[in-house]
Amino acid sequence: MELETTSRSEVMVAGIGGMGVLVAGQVLAWAAVQRYKYVSYIPSYEAARRGGLSECTVIFSDKEIASPILEQVQTVIILDGAQLKAFEYRVRPGGIIIVDCAGLVDKPERKDFKLLPFSGMEIAISMGESLINNLILLGVYVELTKTVPEKYIEEELHRRYGDKGKILDRNIKAFRRGLELAKTAA
Repeated sequence: MELETTSRSEVMVAGIGGMGVLVAGQVLAWAAVQRYKYVSYIPSYEAARRGGLSECTVIFSDKEIASPILEQVQTVIILDGAQLKAFEYRVRPGGIIIVDCAGLVDKPERKDFKLLPFSGMEIAISMGESLINNLILLGVYVELTKTVPEKYIEEELHRRYGDKGKILDRNIKAFRRGLELAKTAA
């Protein structure tokens, strides 16, 4: 299911504030710096209250990025299934939405993209920490699209959490679990 272009990729991570939306985007952006010449990361969130809509857009490319602001992207990762309606219009025709099954009750209105539901939150809870859902779904994205080598994500996790042994171990396991989970969709 590798995306058509490997010289430019656009991904939005979306959900509710406090779910790790921005962290997932930051990890992806910093990892992409290892492979791409140009990387852009734009967060958007309601700072006034926890639990508001939160999103970030990451673009990585071998060519200059004319604008980091996009109406639609190739891939949308939705960490809270209940937010499908809010973010469905943000995926480009022919793109994919990776969405967590938790809270996913609505059916998409559009038929011009591929919807890929995964049980990231359920797995995160079974691993003892709901906060790692973001890294599980990031692993799904990396495995499905092959746009950023998994080793670069793991290197970024080591850079961020290397001095926090248990947290680093938990985050690496969550990311790798997402890689494995994605193989079930192939």
